[in-house]
Amino acid sequence: MSTAPSAEAARPRRRLRWAALAAVLLLAAWSFGIEPRWVAQRQVEVHLPGWQRPPLRVAVAGDWHLGRGGVMTPGHARAIVDAINAAAPDLVLLAGDFVAGDGDPARGALAPEAIAAALGRLRAPLGVHAVLGNHDWYHDGPAVAAALRQRGIVVLENQARAVDAGLWVAGIGDHSTGHSQPALALAAVPPGAQLLVLMHDPASLLDMNAVPGLAVAAHTHGGQVALPGIGALIVPGAAPRSWAYGWIEHAGMHAWVTSGLGTSVLPLRFNRRPEWVLFTIDGALG
Repeated sequence: MSTAPSAEAARPRRRLRWAALAAVLLLAAWSFGIEPRWVAQRQVEVHLPGWQRPPLRVAVAGDWHLGRGGVMTPGHARAIVDAINAAAPDLVLLAGDFVAGDGDPARGALAPEAIAAALGRLRAPLGVHAVLGNHDWYHDGPAVAAALRQRGIVVLENQARAVDAGLWVAGIGDHSTGHSQPALALAAVPPGAQLLVLMHDPASLLDMNAVPGLAVAAHTHGGQVALPGIGALIVPGAAPRSWAYGWIEHAGMHAWVTSGLGTSVLPLRFNRRPEWVLFTIDGALG
């Protein structure tokens, strides 16, 4: 008596295998081909106690990882720059990692001058400000900073500057490459100033006292892959995994961690779209 499965009995198993293969192919197409380029334009309202100014519109964009042949091509970056300009922010903050990989042109990375040319088209009445990220330092931090400054972008490495009467921007250096000095960055900010704190790696929060104002960071990419019910699988650097994306809090200090625009290591995203964020800052409600 034969125990071989009949053709009719094997048919459901073949259908299941084909369905599984189709699901894998669709997931790969989405994660590599669609979501990494599907940029979200987030609108976030922030109500700060003690805010004494009219509402302020601040655009935040980080983790560009600009190169050729990858996710963040020059054309894609120009389209994002156009979208940010069209939103008419008062101020733009760039949260580092402009360079793709280690900046090697043989692997498709753009030269700092080409990156700065693309981002130098950003416009805001109160200026465009930046910090460097770890990938910028892997390549040549001073060269990246010089190229950005040549295009009118203010690079703040553990520095602060007044951008308007009573409004300051403080830029904190990258944590994972040993450049983070929050106390130095905040030393010049006068008491009572309205403050925006820009950092690349949210781990810098671990080394700073709480200050009033809005703080923003990048670096994590939101994990690039965020599984439902689990969240980000990997968060680079010293920040806890719970700091992968969105609002975070440490020792009374709140910050927004953006998912960034580009990708790193693998050109994929799943359940964590790239984004730039337009904050509208106003006084506390009530």
